[in-house]
Amino acid sequence: METRPLGRTDADITEVGLGTWELGGDWGDVAEAEARDSINAALDAGVNFLDTADVYGSGRSERLIREVLAERDEDPFVATKAGRMLDPHTADGYDEAHLREFVDDSRDRLDVESLDLVQLHCPPTNVYYQPSTFEALETLREEGRIDDYGVSVERVEQGLKAVEYPGVETVQIIFNPFRQRPRDLFFREAANRNVGVIVRVPLASGLLTGALSPETEFPDNDHRKFNREGDAFDVGETFAGVPFERGLEAVDAIEPIVPEGQSLAQFALRWILDHDAVTTVIPGSSSPAHIRDNVAAADLPRLSAERHAAVREVYDEYVREHVHQRW
Repeated sequence: METRPLGRTDADITEVGLGTWELGGDWGDVAEAEARDSINAALDAGVNFLDTADVYGSGRSERLIREVLAERDEDPFVATKAGRMLDPHTADGYDEAHLREFVDDSRDRLDVESLDLVQLHCPPTNVYYQPSTFEALETLREEGRIDDYGVSVERVEQGLKAVEYPGVETVQIIFNPFRQRPRDLFFREAANRNVGVIVRVPLASGLLTGALSPETEFPDNDHRKFNREGDAFDVGETFAGVPFERGLEAVDAIEPIVPEGQSLAQFALRWILDHDAVTTVIPGSSSPAHIRDNVAAADLPRLSAERHAAVREVYDEYVREHVHQRW
């Protein structure tokens, strides 16, 4: 699998990484043995970028990564996030004291002296207009607690503001055939500033696997059931903000565009990777077979201009009105 430079950091990371939200919580029950198998499968497939967060299972995901890596020779790049442990989750909590506490807790769980990358975890918009937060991150870097820092954002406007801070090395953002707005101004700005772009929710919470139907039932502890209206966190994290039934219609429209021999998930990941501003895409899964299928997307040829145009038509017809200006 090819690698791409992660912005201005010293890291070259694989085009497909592994997102570990699913292994921590909010996706139904995933046994710890199953979660370890998934991390091992990603590493076996050549993945060298793992994305996690302190809030995923209240540290469970970070701990599982540490336990797996303790038994292996690889030294992958591990990105984590901080901020969502705040209660209440308000902008004034993104201060040096809280960030130092969160960073030190993640260092302990991951058993590292310095975190490879810490990302503010979808903070309130006011944080991006709060220079003291980014000064605190700079202090933590100077103290040797973190190597680099970035942000995970909900909205394009937040990403555009974040990259104005010279120390921000990466932006994590939702981007997929059902969330296309970042490809315009944000991608241009990120490329101009040499900021790494980490793409999350690439398969729209499973919609872009083609495995869901109107009859699909989700367990009570799966965000695809309890967060469809944004009751727990930003609704854009669930099905990329697309109403479930409308998303299924869009999937039906996009499936004829998929080249023979590719899965819908591979097609969606390849579509994302065709955008040069993207550094890596981080699909999550608790299935080793699905992880290997996802990784294989990196070796597929670029899609034709005709297929890209067809995806844009599906977006315009089925999805744009629901998501474009909101995120």
